[in-house]
Amino acid sequence: MTRVAVIDIGKTNAKLALVDGDTLAEIAVATRPNRPLPGPPWPHADLEGHWQFFLHHLAAFHAAHGVDAISVTTHGAAAVLLDAQGRAMPMPDYEHAGPDALAAEYDALRPDFARTGSPRLPMGLNLGAQLHWLLATDPGLRNRIAHVLTYPQYWGWRLTGEPASDVTSLGCHTDLWDPWQGRFSDLVDRLGLAGRIAPARRSDETLGGLTAPVAAATGIPAGTPVAVGIHDSNASLYPYVLGRRAPFAVVSTGTWVVAMAVGGDPVALDPARDVLVNVNALGQPVPSARFMGGREYELIRAGSTAMPDRAGRDRALAAGLMILPAIEPGSGPFRGRAMEWLGAPAPEGQRTAALSWYLALMTGTCLDLVGARGPAIVEGPFARNPDYLDMLAVLRPEGVEVAASSTGTSVGAALLCLGAAPAPRTTARLVPDHAGALRDYAALWRRRVIPTRLFTLRHN
Repeated sequence: MTRVAVIDIGKTNAKLALVDGDTLAEIAVATRPNRPLPGPPWPHADLEGHWQFFLHHLAAFHAAHGVDAISVTTHGAAAVLLDAQGRAMPMPDYEHAGPDALAAEYDALRPDFARTGSPRLPMGLNLGAQLHWLLATDPGLRNRIAHVLTYPQYWGWRLTGEPASDVTSLGCHTDLWDPWQGRFSDLVDRLGLAGRIAPARRSDETLGGLTAPVAAATGIPAGTPVAVGIHDSNASLYPYVLGRRAPFAVVSTGTWVVAMAVGGDPVALDPARDVLVNVNALGQPVPSARFMGGREYELIRAGSTAMPDRAGRDRALAAGLMILPAIEPGSGPFRGRAMEWLGAPAPEGQRTAALSWYLALMTGTCLDLVGARGPAIVEGPFARNPDYLDMLAVLRPEGVEVAASSTGTSVGAALLCLGAAPAPRTTARLVPDHAGALRDYAALWRRRVIPTRLFTLRHN
């Protein structure tokens, strides 16, 4: 039996999970909030706080169960800069607006979408924009940089001492990677970082073995293998890339909802709608679209626990209670548009139903934008939301499936250490008995947000 410890850092929480290699079940989990530190010099990740948390729980997991390998998955739009002594510059929170001050200068440097599959995004969501801003803010920084490590590999470096970057993190709207040629883009040279960004490796390679100091701190044997690591949405996709035949799509849900199409229809990708080309763990380009669905859910819920009942759903449908995008206007297919409630005010339970339908309609829009074909497999928290799943099932006549595991990122990252595996178990979502009312609601929503000539509503 192999037990894989997975460092799993999302935008909202940092987690250490121990995954059983035979069952792919989490047998131990510890979490802490991923709250950025306020600065100076700018809002930045709590790298040392996370590190002490991981060391403590790695030791506890090993004492209780044994740890045979370690893998890492993190959010994208993040990298750590190291000097020759291994000292890290504070890693900016990608929601810090600092890079926007130099947007015009950066726009003159960055390659076109056609070269990178990377749309122009605000704040630090383009890693290239972060790096440009850091270099411009501190003119002596370029000479001090020894390594630029994408975020999963920063943790791999702390565990093994081996510097690297990985193709999924570089292929995540960074502007730094050419997904079709599988190499760095021209931007790396333009930033003066050639030879500074650590070598790009496949996520499923072994980065190195655990160092003696980390072994002493955790009790895990020195030399224990550590995988290169992976971007979190691609961790959700990875098990299906290994074990499922195309076409299909994976919808990874969390703070971000990311729709990834494998073997879909060829379509013209529109970067203005937050459409991009991700790179999967095998180095292959994957058309993707996204919006900040988990953040939007929390903003509207505002701590409420009210849930809809059948009568409330029926009243919300009949009244046309709906949210028009975008709750979080900084990203997504309707970026820059202001949210609007139609049919409000209404009881909280009905508003929750409308929120779930909104999130499904946004997801359906994302799937259409990337030409998704075949079943859409939902991973993460939204896989437990029946109203979201009912609406998505109406929108996707080729089927919606729900992942049996609620821990897609941790399982996908663990598989980097385990090799080939069958596709994870899923459950088909049946089209609900009130599909006609949901379909009419969806048609009305789309007429409100998109001119009729730009869409054709799918029908069962």
